[in-house]
Amino acid sequence: MPRPPLTVVVITRNEEKNIEPCLSSVRAWADEVVVVDDGSSDRTVEIARGFTSRVFERRMDNEGRHRNWAYARATHNWVLSLDADERMTPELRKEIDRTLGTETDMAGYNLPRRNFIGTIWLRHGGQYPSAQLRLFRKDRFKYEEVGVHPRVFMEGKTRTLKGDILHYSYRDFSHFISKMNGQTSMEARKWVETGRKMTLGTALWRTIDRFFRYYIGKRGYKDGFPGFMLAVFSGLYQIVSYAKYYELVQNPAAHAAGTHKGDEPGTPGSRSW
Repeated sequence: MPRPPLTVVVITRNEEKNIEPCLSSVRAWADEVVVVDDGSSDRTVEIARGFTSRVFERRMDNEGRHRNWAYARATHNWVLSLDADERMTPELRKEIDRTLGTETDMAGYNLPRRNFIGTIWLRHGGQYPSAQLRLFRKDRFKYEEVGVHPRVFMEGKTRTLKGDILHYSYRDFSHFISKMNGQTSMEARKWVETGRKMTLGTALWRTIDRFFRYYIGKRGYKDGFPGFMLAVFSGLYQIVSYAKYYELVQNPAAHAAGTHKGDEPGTPGSRSW
């Protein structure tokens, strides 16, 4: 039985170095490709239009709301959500074809991901299989409409497939730090906007806990120095978020006057923090 038609949705912002290999990995396979761009200032939109006519431009006001809007642009009910720094493997494409063609009672599937820093595949520290709910029926799926790390609301059964997405998360450590800077700013604003009360003691405990959890508990040490640095950054995410939260609480006017920050959008739940 052939699989039902499927739309691949990709959300972008300044991804001219990534968008071509991402779309190349799905162009001949997907029934439709939708790209929603968040105000890119590079050639992302131009390159995307060479692959699909379904390119939309919309400023990201809120990550959850933005993603829900993007998935609503899909013509087909089955949606595969990819980030521009991700690639589909042939094995996963074949598995999806077989699965959707035979399983009619499932609402969604978690897809394993191989996370990379540069060319280094991070196999430990909670980085693999790092499966996420990326293939779903859009009539059963919705993101919480918050600015960062929104929760997924899903109606129906899900399970995890075996094939991998290749996720070229970070070009190098500098890129990691740049992304972390944008993510911690959004995290701090989320705490303020949702009325969450954070303390220095809690932030310090989370900083220490996250380092040991990823480096020792999840055996990040087996990835050598990159595994160590990932554990360090995972801990720092907590205290840096708190520092930005502290500034926002001390100076509410700065928060009210906040502007859109230009970093690549993150995949909800894709971080190691």
